Amino acid sequence: MEKMGAHNILAYMGMLFAIASYVAYATDPTQLQDFCVGVNDPKNALFVNGLFCKNPMDAQPNDFLFKGLNIPRNTNNKLGSNVTLVSAANLPGLNTLGISMARIDFAPYGLNPPHTHPRGTEILTVIEGTLYVGFVTSNLPNGGNRLFTKVLNQGDVFVFPQGLIHFQFNVGKTPAVAIVGLSSQNPGVITIANAVFGSKPPISVDVLSKAFQLDQKVIQYLESQFWMDNNH
Repeated sequence: MEKMGAHNILAYMGMLFAIASYVAYATDPTQLQDFCVGVNDPKNALFVNGLFCKNPMDAQPNDFLFKGLNIPRNTNNKLGSNVTLVSAANLPGLNTLGISMARIDFAPYGLNPPHTHPRGTEILTVIEGTLYVGFVTSNLPNGGNRLFTKVLNQGDVFVFPQGLIHFQFNVGKTPAVAIVGLSSQNPGVITIANAVFGSKPPISVDVLSKAFQLDQKVIQYLESQFWMDNNH
């Protein structure tokens, strides 16, 4: 059999690229909520993966406008922080565009506690103050999880990869402000302590006491606490 010529190799590579491109575009779009249970009767369909679209002829400039992100938020709470999310829920023009953003206000020594965004990567810029930030990797092949941390000052930028547990802590004696961008119109947020110890109904004490290797009374105490949500 004759050796494959250069032009045949290029043609073969082009065919593979075309197939790969087709496969990539044939996959389902990224989910925009925790789940979307299918129904057979359209009359029972209450949700779509995202939001219903307005007729483009009826769109108005205000559909693409959100005001007030310059206003400091109230951080007088147990965590000393307040997250103001701008998403498709309050800025309709973001629907289907795959992005959102937020302002995070911190009181002195305020904390945005360990949490994840299941549907979005986060990029953070410090506007005022000094923040200690970090994220933890998923389980590594050799066991354990690696922690990446950094102290950020005004103008510094840090990225938190999608789905990984991360946090931000104001280490300064003055308030701090950060602006974040997220790679989803509805990135979602799972605050770790709230989800584990504050779910409704609660996770079994037997499960948590074994998972955390703690006495059941300690678990019962943690589940009895008020786990606040600083996202608004």
